[in-house]
Amino acid sequence: MSKYLLNKFLFTVDRDPELVERYREEPRATVEWWESEYANRILGCHAGESSTWLRFDDVEREALAAHDYPKLFELGAHPFLTLTLFIAMFERDHPPLGFQTEYARRLSHMTLPYPDIAT
Repeated sequence: MSKYLLNKFLFTVDRDPELVERYREEPRATVEWWESEYANRILGCHAGESSTWLRFDDVEREALAAHDYPKLFELGAHPFLTLTLFIAMFERDHPPLGFQTEYARRLSHMTLPYPDIAT
């Protein structure tokens, strides 16, 4: 499991409006594409520099593909990154603050101490 890679996915997708829409409409294909094409890019570095070993495990891949933000939270993904990305994707489907309320409801089973979000 790599909390770093989960957070990198959430961070990079959230900052690209086209990727936000792609992830909303085709989550499984977007996760597969991102993992094969983007996961090993080194952020802030020229395109020729990359790593080779980063990949999601099956649980992470499925949570991302299913838009399962409670599972992502349980896996240690940063809650700010999940909230901002999923607001960008699903706020339009809810009344004002409706998605935030839904997010809180779906995470209401969580109790302290919350999962460790350190990477």
